[in-house]
Amino acid sequence: MTNLPSSSAGRGLFVSVDGPGGAGKTTIVRHLAQMLIAQGEHVHVTAEPSAGPIGALALELTPSVTGHALACLYAADRYHHVETKIKPLLRAGQIVISDRYIASGLVVQRFDCVDPVFLWQLNEEAERPDLVVILEADPDIIAERLEARGPHNRFQSVPASSRIEVEYYRQATETLEEAGFVVLRVDCSSHPPEQSAAVIRNQLMTLLAPSEAVG
Repeated sequence: MTNLPSSSAGRGLFVSVDGPGGAGKTTIVRHLAQMLIAQGEHVHVTAEPSAGPIGALALELTPSVTGHALACLYAADRYHHVETKIKPLLRAGQIVISDRYIASGLVVQRFDCVDPVFLWQLNEEAERPDLVVILEADPDIIAERLEARGPHNRFQSVPASSRIEVEYYRQATETLEEAGFVVLRVDCSSHPPEQSAAVIRNQLMTLLAPSEAVG
């Protein structure tokens, strides 16, 4: 989803949205983009794995490749995605929203018993978002949603996967906060997706305000 190129000479904003499967991430991202576009902002929505060659390979190999190899492949896609897609859009003044980014890189391969320290070292040089959004939800609610829709990947078939994933995201969030990332936690347990999107939109408006005031 891309709006017309921005006429702004300034750098755009980079927002990542992560959270456990079943939290409603993709729906919230869609609502957020629609809200921003309705306000006249110039928005591009992207996702990981990316649509680029490394992302396509990672997606193809996910059922059969595990652990450190898959973590490295997803990290390679992340760095390539930033250089070829995200940075050019930011230079054009766009708001870039990524459906999954570093936080997911710190979580998913932990299901393959990869050391979280290794995952952090693998991802710590990636472009820092201006805002990291972590969606939080009660693991029992997430489990009900996953049961209703069915697992989207092999990790979600692990017993008690929702509870484990929520805990991994909590630990990843703490890691990002300790490293100085700007993190917004959004509780999605009992709020409709458009309300969660509005919370993120309001936070973004505070980030946009200084640059727009200068313009």
